[in-house]
Amino acid sequence: MLFNSIAFIIFLPLVFLLHWFIVKKTKASQNILLLIASYFFYASWDWRFLFLLLFSTGLDYFSGIQIHDATNISKKKFWLCLSIIANLGFLGIFKYFNFFVHSFHQLLSNFGLETNTWSLNIILPIGISFYTFHGLSYVLDIYYSKIKPEKSGVDYALFVSFFPLLVAGPIERATHLLPQLKQKRIFNYEKTVTGLRQMLWGFFKKIVIADLCANYVNLIFDSSVQHTGSTYFIGAFLFAFQIYCDFSGYSDIAIGTAKLFGIDLLRNFSYPYFSRNIAEFWRRWHISLSSWFRDYLYIPLGGSRNGPTKTIRNIFIIFIVCGFWHGANWTFIAWGFLNALYILPSVILKTNRNYLNIVATESRRVTLKEISSIIITFLLTVLAWIFFRAENIHQALAIFSKIFSSSLFSFPLYLPKTILILIIFLIYVEWIGRKQDFAIEKLFLTQSKYLRISFYYSLIFLILFFLQSEPKEFIYFQF
Repeated sequence: MLFNSIAFIIFLPLVFLLHWFIVKKTKASQNILLLIASYFFYASWDWRFLFLLLFSTGLDYFSGIQIHDATNISKKKFWLCLSIIANLGFLGIFKYFNFFVHSFHQLLSNFGLETNTWSLNIILPIGISFYTFHGLSYVLDIYYSKIKPEKSGVDYALFVSFFPLLVAGPIERATHLLPQLKQKRIFNYEKTVTGLRQMLWGFFKKIVIADLCANYVNLIFDSSVQHTGSTYFIGAFLFAFQIYCDFSGYSDIAIGTAKLFGIDLLRNFSYPYFSRNIAEFWRRWHISLSSWFRDYLYIPLGGSRNGPTKTIRNIFIIFIVCGFWHGANWTFIAWGFLNALYILPSVILKTNRNYLNIVATESRRVTLKEISSIIITFLLTVLAWIFFRAENIHQALAIFSKIFSSSLFSFPLYLPKTILILIIFLIYVEWIGRKQDFAIEKLFLTQSKYLRISFYYSLIFLILFFLQSEPKEFIYFQF
């Protein structure tokens, strides 16, 4: 059930009405309803994968209790290892098994050794990377005594499978979401309106910007056609906005939907394309995943506490693992490796914590130095996205060879003026709203009511005008 589908447009108001006006206004009743709705939402993709979700949920719930109640460290480690191995085992089988088999076969072929290979004909369960990380963070927090295990099976199951975040995040923490689920929620009109406003902006980014960009990106990255460097650069530029608007649009819809039920989810994007260096970019892009790797991988590895050599090692580990998390393809590993190279200078020079606030915090004025830093950071990011979007390493390198050639200065085959105008509009709105959690959170709230309503209806008109007959899936559903 896609957010941008007719089914969801029917599903969401129905669950909203049941949650606030039909079922008993108790925490238990609300959570049972949301859990049933979440399982129905997930089963609408493929009901068979619901059993995998249930097993993973049950395993982590039981493991958390056993870790907490264990009388010695050996038992704690046993239950922690059981949860980690089982969760990563399922993730490895469904997502990475065929990749490893084919890579091993290719390696042997390079040495002249031919082998018979076989692969699993399975479908990747949607959202498995996200709910697996929910469970892992939960048992790790219990193991390190950051939280106590949740006794209510319903509350824990809802924490893992709450439908707005189930298939593509944000990756929640038990310390943030579980306390909200354990409280009775009272209808808040202002929070509901804010949620609808954030959903509207998310739908605009997905349907108007991301889906329009996708049409040209798919044409340009078609591996059967060779283009000039300028055309490939336009493709990479458009993909940068496609993936940003697609994923941040999903996050806005998810966070806005949760607000309709009185629940606050973690922020996942904070205007990453206004970043002044790559370190700032990674504090603003897919925040819930970046912070997950920081807390559960980078810091346990030693972080930056054990000298420059181990710091560099740890940076490459987390970025390569991050790339591999995104998909079973060498292109994602190359993307992670390139981002590690990007971030190294700021880490070595200790400038990676220079930009903790959004650019031009005190005013709308931005210095020439900040503008140039933003442009350079954006261009580096665009080039890295080529690896992310390419079908394989060979295609990515071929695109780079074209971009870094004289054909970069030729006139591109595609120059979609409508999309470029819409992207400029997006950048402008996000710039003036960059101090807020989402761009239109407080836009026009202090101006004329009619101006505000006209703006909202303009967004709705654009969404309906560019809405495609067949809704497109969100990019991160494949991860």
